[in-house]
Amino acid sequence: MKESTQTPVVQAKHTKPDVDTIAILDFGSQYSQLIARRVRELDTYSELLPCSTSLEKIKALNPKGIILSGGPNSVYDVGAPLCDPDIWKLGIPVLGVCYGMHLMARDLGGKVEPAKVREYGKALFTVVHQGNLFVDLDPAFQSWMSHGDSVVELPEGFKLIGSTSATPVAAIADEERGLYAVQFHPEVNHTHGGQQVYRNFVLNVCKSRQNWTMDKFVDEAIAEVRGRVGDKRVLLALSGGVDSSTLAFLLHKAIGDQLTCMFIDQGFMRKNEPEWLVETFERDFKIKVNFVKARDRFVDKLKGVIEPEEKRKIIGTEFIRVFEAESKRLGPFDYLAQGTLYPDVIESAGTQIDPKTGERVAVKIKSHHNVGGLPEDLKFKLVEPFAKLFKDEVRRVAMELGVPEGIRVRHPFPGPGLAIRVLGEVTKERLKVLREADWIIREEIKAHGLYRQVWQIFGVLLPTKSVGVMGDQRTYQNQICIRAVTSEDGMTADWARLPYDLLEKISSRIVNEVPGINRVVYDITTKPPATIEWE
Repeated sequence: MKESTQTPVVQAKHTKPDVDTIAILDFGSQYSQLIARRVRELDTYSELLPCSTSLEKIKALNPKGIILSGGPNSVYDVGAPLCDPDIWKLGIPVLGVCYGMHLMARDLGGKVEPAKVREYGKALFTVVHQGNLFVDLDPAFQSWMSHGDSVVELPEGFKLIGSTSATPVAAIADEERGLYAVQFHPEVNHTHGGQQVYRNFVLNVCKSRQNWTMDKFVDEAIAEVRGRVGDKRVLLALSGGVDSSTLAFLLHKAIGDQLTCMFIDQGFMRKNEPEWLVETFERDFKIKVNFVKARDRFVDKLKGVIEPEEKRKIIGTEFIRVFEAESKRLGPFDYLAQGTLYPDVIESAGTQIDPKTGERVAVKIKSHHNVGGLPEDLKFKLVEPFAKLFKDEVRRVAMELGVPEGIRVRHPFPGPGLAIRVLGEVTKERLKVLREADWIIREEIKAHGLYRQVWQIFGVLLPTKSVGVMGDQRTYQNQICIRAVTSEDGMTADWARLPYDLLEKISSRIVNEVPGINRVVYDITTKPPATIEWE
């Protein structure tokens, strides 16, 4: 009998009765996940929900407060996304951000119109009335604006609490009912003191307790895994990165020898990493790792493949096929564990708001091997305890579990590995070139003491060649691009301002030590509009 193609997901339950929650209604903003992260930085649990979530489901969370996100629509558009209007009657505090401000104003009797002057980027925000929302903030501070509409008439009971030169009504409040709204985005780093705005709302206005901690998460996740898995065996896709390594520690603590770790060397890892991974886990952590050598199999599958999404799907499918074959040898196994994070899920499916229904709909950005590449006939149930955690929260979990610093601070590494950093066709020869160049990049940034100051740094082998002169002879060889970014969670990123002497050293070493490279370039693009990875 063919097994079900559905993929059950085991996640730790976070919304226990003793954990205060802030509900965030998402209207399609690119910053919605960042709002959720900002709330959690205050040790308060946040739950991101579609804006169309029913009042009953919101009540079931028993939130201490609600935040309405921004969004790309205008509230006066036909079919503009809405939330249940009865949220204003719940008697709990609500903070509207950008589109959320417009919706609050319109729903409660105010008026929103296209702005005479649109505001995009930095703007000086002036506090008109400090009240509860702007406690401990400067009288004027830099804010980040992104709007084409403005509130032109306040609802009854509201007063003006902030403005900018281009937007007279930039923040409003009905403090008696606990309703607040701001035109700017407090969640982005460009807004000075933005986190203090959320602190004031979450802790002072909502009176939320700071009881969302990683020690609590670890205890609940272990109990959830034990309860769900029972005496069954679990197979873990171990990559050696922060996420899967931390998950190995958590699962080993939860179910001990019921866990089997498997590392598949698909040929796309960085220099010396496969051997280091297996030796470290078995020698230092006493966690047995089954080392599967499959380099030829994966590289052969990618022969002639150029399109990035096709690469990811092929690697993802082959990854699972190898797992299935090895599990028959080592198994049986009922569960497959993965270190999937919330940003993985968001970037794999993508989201936007259907203006007719207000529902979140899928918009594919890219597939991660552990999300978008799963075949429909997957025969494992999934265990993904970290699927609602951000990267910084996983690092905190790692500290709770005693994961060594050397793994805890490692830079993120994509599931498909170097296969998506070799632009164009992937071959053993091109992988070797990139692997050697990437080793030099990472070796030098560590030598300069800057490894922990950047979110990621790596090399990208470009699919074009360029003319050069080496040894008084003209060359026509490959190019390496260095990509280095600073970020807090990978959702947005800025290019790293690395010292010129470091870049010069890296360039000189690559050109002189890696055969086939005659040019090194540096990527100075932010995310957005670019992504961190090139593919």
